[in-house]
Amino acid sequence: MMLKPEITKTEIELINRIMNENPKWGRTKISLELCKIWEWNYHDGRPKGISCRDMLRRLDAKGIITLPLKQKIKPVTTIKKQLQIMLFDTNEIVCGIKEILPVRVLVTNERTNEGKEFKSLIDQYHYLGFDMTIGENLKYTIYSRQGRILACLLFGSSAWACAPRDNFIGWNPKQRKSNLIYTTNNTRFLVLPWIKIPHLASHILGLVARRISKDWSFKYGHSLHCLETFVEKDRFKGTCYKAANWKYLGETTGRSRNDRYTKLKVPIKDIYLYPLSKKFREELQNESHT
Repeated sequence: MMLKPEITKTEIELINRIMNENPKWGRTKISLELCKIWEWNYHDGRPKGISCRDMLRRLDAKGIITLPLKQKIKPVTTIKKQLQIMLFDTNEIVCGIKEILPVRVLVTNERTNEGKEFKSLIDQYHYLGFDMTIGENLKYTIYSRQGRILACLLFGSSAWACAPRDNFIGWNPKQRKSNLIYTTNNTRFLVLPWIKIPHLASHILGLVARRISKDWSFKYGHSLHCLETFVEKDRFKGTCYKAANWKYLGETTGRSRNDRYTKLKVPIKDIYLYPLSKKFREELQNESHT
């Protein structure tokens, strides 16, 4: 894996040559070609296309290069139309947890029927709905011993910066930038509203925590050292995370990361973190990953 390339006159000439020789290429194609030439990849060999496009945009903003115009992105309404709304058995399950054990934890591929069910459930029954998954992510569907769907979990990209988390881990900006991929954010956790089983949520969190690093490594070629989540204070108490031994680290500031002028207000959230090993700090501060 190559580090971020040093941008000199030679690299600028290469970028301009690629754009001039391929006038029909968009920004994504250009960035992937540059990653290939520079061998700028993640540990599992995937190109760092997003990082490369960010770099190209900065060069464009400074007037050093002139990028092709952005290609139109499908509007959210089009993405929503692609979601297949499905019907489910909504008969209540009211029982003790032992009656549905052992539960089955399925890593869910979005191209399968289970993946369509996952998206439909999140979109219909989670207060945030389903959104596009960008970057590394894992979806889990949880089934009872009898085969009923109980819950869905989605893990995706961690927050770029979060002071309580960053202070707890003890990493500097360089370490965070290099090692953020070894953490993941539980962005959705849905226990279906007709499931009334005490202690189920914390039990599920425990099961997933014990296997997620291996599942992640199988899919992306690298392990995980830490899980995080943000719980909206006015909606939830975070009881299941506390019961599953996630660590409470504090609150968010109530500002969006798109808030350039400190005027955008977003709900304040409690921050929870779950280390996956005793040496998680050592691993996340390890600069040899770069």
